[in-house]
Amino acid sequence: MFFKIFWILRGIIYRPFFGKFKLPSYIGKPVFIGNFKRIFIGKRVRIFPGARIEVIGDNASITFEENISVGQNLHITSGANLIIGKNTTIAEGVMITDIDHDYKDINRHILEQKYILKETKIGENCFIGYGTVIQAGTILGRQCIVGANAVVRGHFPDYSVIVGIPARIIKRYDEESKIWRKTDKKGKFIDER
Repeated sequence: MFFKIFWILRGIIYRPFFGKFKLPSYIGKPVFIGNFKRIFIGKRVRIFPGARIEVIGDNASITFEENISVGQNLHITSGANLIIGKNTTIAEGVMITDIDHDYKDINRHILEQKYILKETKIGENCFIGYGTVIQAGTILGRQCIVGANAVVRGHFPDYSVIVGIPARIIKRYDEESKIWRKTDKKGKFIDER
């Protein structure tokens, strides 16, 4: 618990550089933070050490809403407006981006080709498991659970359990029957017998 005092002090020191940094949030020693002014951190955001948080461009942003816990070694990159919803937990070693690289010109290195930006958003009260990769163009609904090491791209409805490479829905909460039910990979309920 003593080390968190240093993280709070670091947050206070960094606070004027961020677009927003509400207390009592804290941040462990990051690896890199790029474009501080375009990063917005709400109340009670806890970011553990080793984070790489970067915003590319003056019109892009990353928003961490309130009460978010982020494990060690997060890598998050935005070239658009990436949002992490409130009450979300992100485990260790997770990568989140809203940027793809074009690759069509075979005479140019892939990193020299244009960015392809796709809306990416993590809904409220989600859990992102260890080692997950959230790719550009992913929209997670409210209270989605993403299993460890999943590679996620696409739109996923509220209350989905998402696993695998490529990620697919295996279960969703049925609001009518008030139970979690198995689904096919597109998220349609399967009759359980």
